[in-house]
Amino acid sequence: MASQASPGAVVLLSGGMDSSTTAAIARHEGFHIYALTIDYGQRHRLELESARKIAQFLEAAEHIILRVDLTCFGHSALTDEIAVPKDRPVTTGPGEIPVTYVPARNTVFLALALAYAESRGLADIFIGANAVDYSGYPDCRPEFIEAFERLANLGTKAGVEGRARFRIHAPLLRMTKAQIIRRGMELGLDYGLTHTCYDPTPDGLACGRCDACQLRKKGFAEAGLQDPIVYAS
Repeated sequence: MASQASPGAVVLLSGGMDSSTTAAIARHEGFHIYALTIDYGQRHRLELESARKIAQFLEAAEHIILRVDLTCFGHSALTDEIAVPKDRPVTTGPGEIPVTYVPARNTVFLALALAYAESRGLADIFIGANAVDYSGYPDCRPEFIEAFERLANLGTKAGVEGRARFRIHAPLLRMTKAQIIRRGMELGLDYGLTHTCYDPTPDGLACGRCDACQLRKKGFAEAGLQDPIVYAS
């Protein structure tokens, strides 16, 4: 459990660019990082190793990789035998929800992060949700984050007894990918350790063509910076 002098925060750490930047921000704000990575059966399992590297790089106080098999539900290109969309125009902001949406994923992840936080006596939870340069996921919107924060304080022993006021931090919520990358670079984050691609090649290269890769490429281009990872195309 974190001390009063050095507060701790649970950070949902996928190993991707956004969650890694969020973890760096949490550390910069003075929190000890209690990293939670969810192994949900995602096809881009390389991100799990990236999460380990980022947790070590940011000197996390604790890092838990939790297995929650969402492949039994399927109905997502990330957890089922559904093709990951490639080379499609990437829009930003609200639009058609793509097939890479995993049913209720952030709700499930935040619920697990809440349980982790309550078990450790922590009140702060960080998530890398982004509502600007994103692929239309409904669980990345400000109203979702606000609603979950209310739920967290209504549905926990610590919240009801007044021992904790849970706060859901989404520091990237209104930032563009370029702004996110610049902030991470300012904080000394090594983006070469991160993994973004939804459909990497067998030898681990980012495809360069899925929505996630395109948004990442766009962000680095707009930031005027060189992306340290290698793409297959």
